Amino acid sequence: MATIGILLFDDVEELDAIGPWEVLAWWCARSPDDGWAVTTFSHDGATVRCAKGLRVVPDHSDDTVPTLDVLLYPGGKGARMRVDDEAEVAWVRDQRAKVPLLASVCTGSLVFAKAGLLAGRPATTHWASLDRLTELDPTIDVRRDDRFVDDGDVVTSAGISAGIDMALHLVSRFAGPDRARAVRRGIQYDPQPPV
Repeated sequence: MATIGILLFDDVEELDAIGPWEVLAWWCARSPDDGWAVTTFSHDGATVRCAKGLRVVPDHSDDTVPTLDVLLYPGGKGARMRVDDEAEVAWVRDQRAKVPLLASVCTGSLVFAKAGLLAGRPATTHWASLDRLTELDPTIDVRRDDRFVDDGDVVTSAGISAGIDMALHLVSRFAGPDRARAVRRGIQYDPQPPV
C-alpha cells in the first residue's frame, strides 16, 4: 500500500489540507485496488488549530506515520511562519531524501524554496506570494499563471483551492485520467466560479 501523508500544523490554511484530503480520501475509499492510502499527521500528533479556527486531530505524529510515498505540505500563515524555522526547513530537507514525491499547496512551496528543493525548477504558489518565492530563490522558474506545476518528484500548486486541482492531477498521475474524472464527479467539483 502506497501512502500519501498530509502534514498538519497550527495556522495551516484549512482548504489547503482538507481540499486535497477530500479528493484523495474519496479516491482511496472507493478504489482500494489502486493500492493507495491517505493519512494526516502533525509533528507531535497533537490537535491542530487551523488558520480560521477549525480544529483537526491528525491520524499520526512523525513517529507513527507510515513510510510516505508522497508528502503533501499545505500553506497558509502557519507555513509562512515556518520559512524561518531552521528546524522545520531541515526536516523538509530530510524528507526530500526519504520521500519519492513532495507536493505543496499555496505557500507550502515557500518552505520548499527555503529548503533549496526548488532551485532551478518550475514552481508556483499563492498569487500574493509569487514575488516572495523569487526572493527566496531567484533561480526558481516561477509559473505565475499555473494552477499547479508538476516537475516530476516535486509538485507545487497555487493558492488554496488550487490544491484540489493538484490532488486530482495526482489521482490522474497514479491511477489514470478516467479515475480522476470519476473522483471529480464523485465530489461534484466543477470549477466554474459563480461570480
